[in-house]
Amino acid sequence: MSISPEPIIYALIFFGVLALVEGIYLTVFGKSISLNSRVNRRLEMLDKGANREEVMEKLRKEMSQHLKARRLPIYSILSNKAQKAAIAFTPPQLVMLMVGVSVLAFLGLTIGTETQLPVRIIASIAIGVGGIFMWISMKAKKRMGMLEEQLPDAIELMVRSLKVGHPFSSAVSIVANEVSDPLATEFGIIADEAAFGRDTGEALKDMAERLDMQDLRFLAVAVTIQQQSGGNLAEILEGLAKVIRARFRLFRRVKAITAEAQWSGKFLSGFPLMALVGIQLLDPHYYDEVMEHPFFIPACLLVGAFLIVNLIVMRALVNIKV
Repeated sequence: MSISPEPIIYALIFFGVLALVEGIYLTVFGKSISLNSRVNRRLEMLDKGANREEVMEKLRKEMSQHLKARRLPIYSILSNKAQKAAIAFTPPQLVMLMVGVSVLAFLGLTIGTETQLPVRIIASIAIGVGGIFMWISMKAKKRMGMLEEQLPDAIELMVRSLKVGHPFSSAVSIVANEVSDPLATEFGIIADEAAFGRDTGEALKDMAERLDMQDLRFLAVAVTIQQQSGGNLAEILEGLAKVIRARFRLFRRVKAITAEAQWSGKFLSGFPLMALVGIQLLDPHYYDEVMEHPFFIPACLLVGAFLIVNLIVMRALVNIKV
């Protein structure tokens, strides 16, 4: 029984692409931009002697450049996630990176496998685009999770600042200086914009829409209503912090309850693919006799369609909004 090394080579090249992209990212922009480094990037840039206005413009450009580039070919599929992940690469740089890793994947497949040229080209493009998309998705998920965890603490810090007599703009500045990234830099931009005359409620609303966070929308609405109608903002924000914490606990509970169904759906969708890879490893010529049958390609397309439908249905069943 011979074991084909080609599926293993495909997997190694794919994970090599992820490691390469992460290494390039940290090399170009430094460790401070990584979420593993619990620092305030905005304050670090200010400590290096940069002007406050220059820092604000640089960070604003980084945080809005991806949504403005949705019309770029291919890039529209990952612009939202790149926006949430606050990727410092510009959209053209990310497209060039996808092209570059696709070329490297093609070279690796050419050297390590004997597959036909069209298959190598399609697989290389899939690895390049899919690798970058997965890398950005992981960063976006991690960053959004950290933002959701930090927000209640930040609101409570603003409540304490308001109770001792600070204005709301000063409370936002305190959050920007005292908490860690990623929330610190986001609130730092709001504090800088408020210092240059922008309405704080409007800045919070724009941040909530850019990050697509419901809790931030609640905060923006609360601040806007207080500015227009008056009232005790400290009490409003204190109640909001309790609501956000309760929503967060409920979300975690729902996530724990639906975890089994989620993994069942992933397993049922991934098992045919894993079985296919296993068969190819154990017997590379297993499908040689049936590949010439006229129904082979339609059957493969039908199975692929069923797998996609299964993923969509299972995701819809366990995607409970809190």
